Amino acid sequence: MDSHLFARALGSIGPEAIQRAELSKRLHAIQSAANVKFDGGASQRTTNDGNQQSGSQGRAGDEIRAHRAGVNCIAIDRFGGRHAVVKKSPSSHQYGITHLCFYPFDALAFVSSSYDHTLKIYETETMAASATFDLESVVYSHSISPIADHLLIACATQHSAIRLVDLRSGASTHSLAAHQRAVLSVAWSPQEEHVLASGGSDGTARLWDIRRSSNSLGVLDLEDSVGILGEDGLGKNARDRNGGKAHTDAVNGVVWTGDGKYLVTAGHDERVRVWDMSSGANALCHFGPSIKNTHLSTLMPLLVPSNALEPGKQVMFYPNQKEILMFDLFGGTLLKRLRIPGVVGAPIQGSATHGNFRNRTTSLAWKAGDVGLYSAHSDGVIRAWHPVTPQDLEADKDDAQDVAGDEDESRKRKRDALDDIFRDLTKQKITFS
Repeated sequence: MDSHLFARALGSIGPEAIQRAELSKRLHAIQSAANVKFDGGASQRTTNDGNQQSGSQGRAGDEIRAHRAGVNCIAIDRFGGRHAVVKKSPSSHQYGITHLCFYPFDALAFVSSSYDHTLKIYETETMAASATFDLESVVYSHSISPIADHLLIACATQHSAIRLVDLRSGASTHSLAAHQRAVLSVAWSPQEEHVLASGGSDGTARLWDIRRSSNSLGVLDLEDSVGILGEDGLGKNARDRNGGKAHTDAVNGVVWTGDGKYLVTAGHDERVRVWDMSSGANALCHFGPSIKNTHLSTLMPLLVPSNALEPGKQVMFYPNQKEILMFDLFGGTLLKRLRIPGVVGAPIQGSATHGNFRNRTTSLAWKAGDVGLYSAHSDGVIRAWHPVTPQDLEADKDDAQDVAGDEDESRKRKRDALDDIFRDLTKQKITFS
């Protein structure tokens, strides 16, 4: 930081460069924030007589849970940094929630999808459902364009066609058909309001333009490293965009970079791939053998906003089973492992068997307006991850020393007071009669 301030004093860099450098430094210092807890009253412990007690006052070391039966997803709005938590109410979903997202233009509403075949729109303040759409099949995920005026919600369903829900008309009859099996993930482009990306259990990742009569723009091919521009930039040896697969197994994660230039896909072949959207070519980024991905539900890597990074850099957080992996997106370098604190598995009330299970990271959400993220887990815990720099550790150490010094001073005063009382008592003359 001192070198950046010196460069700024010389006029060689601007204030934005200092800000980005400091944010990047804080990003690499992220670790578990043990003091941040989300208590949904679902903490549970076992007493000596074998009975289970629920509540937030467990023994020291017990995990404080946000939900009893695991947390499937979490969302934070980009305006005020609110956390979307769906509670049980007469208007709640009948089965598990698969995906949450805030309305991109108004944090007073958010959208949820569920295994009960419905898409619901909630009012944030009252947590009441203002609209319900029955799509007649499991809805794995949904997406709302952050820039468009068309108010279409794209839904990835158990059916092979993407369903489009029109909030203006209330219709949900329009669909995009080309996948051969269930669609697991969808994402609108952050730059082109009519362009949509999708991933399906048939191993394909498709691009769509909803203005076209045929809709589909083609597929992404893992064996294509030149794209539509070809080897010479004029289409030489360019592959046909109507065939090929993005992964050798199901694609259950699709996410765009903020500038819309790259698309990131995650698949059951335990690979993450990066695609150049100017040509549709595989960018050939390799992230090593650490990637784990076997669950059918949507798995969305988290891309750090560009305003928290130095120019030309892109960082991805990947939700693994027992850890969160931090990668350089374009280089594939593993920058950091964020180990999940606490036990690996825990008994969950309401499950078919009260045994142990894998502590899977189900969802990640970036902390709006700051550096940090939150993670949801299948053990019912929501965990916070904040930057802790050496300066922060030194400040905490000084505070702890100050507190210890104050406690020692207080104990010394109490001892001196007791000594004075004892001396006064022993100096008094005692007469026996």
